[in-house]
Amino acid sequence: MAAPKRPPAPSGRTQLRVGRLVKAHGLKGALKLELYTDDPDGRFVPGATFTLQVPESSPWHGKTLTVREFKWMNSHPVVFFEGIDDRTGAESVVRAILWIEEDAAAEAEDDAWYDHQLMGLDVVRDGAVVGRVVRVDHLPAQDLLIVAPTGEDREVLVPFVKAIVPEVDVAGGRVVVTPPAGLFEPAPDAESSAEDASAED
Repeated sequence: MAAPKRPPAPSGRTQLRVGRLVKAHGLKGALKLELYTDDPDGRFVPGATFTLQVPESSPWHGKTLTVREFKWMNSHPVVFFEGIDDRTGAESVVRAILWIEEDAAAEAEDDAWYDHQLMGLDVVRDGAVVGRVVRVDHLPAQDLLIVAPTGEDREVLVPFVKAIVPEVDVAGGRVVVTPPAGLFEPAPDAESSAEDASAED
């Protein structure tokens, strides 16, 4: 499942999150990638330029990277960038999240959404509405749908992956979830507190 889109870049084009730099590879500046796109060979072509999501304290904050070479090594995606020619340079940009401007003429990815399109959608489990999406959190490892369960004053963190969120129906105003057991159930101590309060009443 592709990551959600984020607001337009200064150029006015939509940006898509397409990968994360996981670790330095070898001594010549290569970096292993974690992919968030269904078309890596199309996204990481030589000359493609990415904006970086890094902490403000990073020397890479506010900078871009341009692809020099992309290849598959032992089934792992590896990328070389212009200006990064050794392991030290590669290590300085590890954990950066890569965003690319979506070409207005290119066909949009089928499973990419703006955050604001997801917020407010009903969350449906086994045919019943169990809550609604209140926000989307973008973490280095994955995206999370933050869900407010119906009638409860708490939040549930739902990993935004195909196995748990198999269907997003923006037009229908809902997302379908198939969460693991216990994800939407209150913690035992919360249930006990609710029972105690009821007994006191």
